[in-house]
Amino acid sequence: MPIYMAELGEEYTIKAIRGKDEDDVKRHLYELGFVVGMTVKPVTKIQGNLIVQIKESRIAIDKTMASRIMV
Repeated sequence: MPIYMAELGEEYTIKAIRGKDEDDVKRHLYELGFVVGMTVKPVTKIQGNLIVQIKESRIAIDKTMASRIMV
Protein backbone atom coordinates (compact mmCIF):
# COMPACT_ATOMS: atom_id res chain seq x y z
CA MET A 1 0.00 0.00 0.00
CA PRO A 2 1.18 3.58 -0.51
CA ILE A 3 2.61 5.21 2.61
CA TYR A 4 -0.06 7.94 2.61
CA MET A 5 -2.62 5.21 3.44
CA ALA A 6 -0.59 3.88 6.38
CA GLU A 7 -1.57 4.40 10.01
CA LEU A 8 0.10 7.30 11.79
CA GLY A 9 2.66 6.34 14.41
CA GLU A 10 3.23 2.80 13.08
CA GLU A 11 6.57 1.70 11.65
CA TYR A 12 6.67 0.23 8.15
CA THR A 13 9.35 -1.18 5.89
CA ILE A 14 9.66 0.28 2.40
CA LYS A 15 8.95 -2.50 -0.11
CA ALA A 16 9.20 -0.52 -3.38
CA ILE A 17 9.57 2.93 -4.86
CA ARG A 18 7.40 3.36 -7.96
CA GLY A 19 8.61 5.15 -11.05
CA LYS A 20 11.10 4.78 -13.85
CA ASP A 21 14.75 4.49 -12.86
CA GLU A 22 15.63 7.77 -14.59
CA ASP A 23 12.72 9.60 -12.88
CA ASP A 24 13.84 12.76 -11.05
CA VAL A 25 11.27 12.31 -8.27
CA LYS A 26 12.36 8.72 -7.64
CA ARG A 27 16.00 9.81 -7.55
CA HIS A 28 15.15 12.62 -5.11
CA LEU A 29 13.38 10.15 -2.80
CA TYR A 30 16.49 7.93 -2.82
CA GLU A 31 18.62 10.94 -1.92
CA LEU A 32 16.33 11.68 1.03
CA GLY A 33 16.85 8.12 2.30
CA PHE A 34 13.72 6.42 0.97
CA VAL A 35 15.24 3.12 -0.16
CA VAL A 36 13.86 -0.41 -0.18
CA GLY A 37 14.32 -2.06 3.20
CA MET A 38 14.43 1.15 5.28
CA THR A 39 12.01 1.65 8.15
CA VAL A 40 9.69 4.68 7.99
CA LYS A 41 7.01 5.99 10.31
CA PRO A 42 4.23 8.34 9.19
CA VAL A 43 3.99 11.05 11.85
CA THR A 44 1.45 13.63 10.63
CA LYS A 45 -0.94 14.22 7.74
CA ILE A 46 -1.76 17.83 6.87
CA GLN A 47 -4.00 18.63 3.88
CA GLY A 48 -2.82 15.66 1.86
CA ASN A 49 0.85 16.17 2.73
CA LEU A 50 2.72 13.77 4.98
CA ILE A 51 5.50 14.09 7.52
CA VAL A 52 7.45 10.86 7.94
CA GLN A 53 10.29 9.87 10.18
CA ILE A 54 13.13 8.08 8.46
CA LYS A 55 16.35 7.33 10.29
CA GLU A 56 16.81 10.28 12.68
CA SER A 57 15.03 12.85 10.48
CA ARG A 58 11.50 14.00 9.81
CA ILE A 59 10.75 14.79 6.18
CA ALA A 60 7.67 16.42 4.66
CA ILE A 61 6.49 15.00 1.33
CA ASP A 62 3.40 15.69 -0.74
CA LYS A 63 0.79 13.10 -1.63
CA THR A 64 2.23 12.63 -5.13
CA MET A 65 5.61 11.62 -3.70
CA ALA A 66 3.99 9.58 -0.94
CA SER A 67 1.96 7.62 -3.50
CA ARG A 68 5.22 6.30 -4.97
CA ILE A 69 6.47 4.81 -1.67
CA MET A 70 5.05 1.33 -1.10
CA VAL A 71 5.13 -0.14 2.40
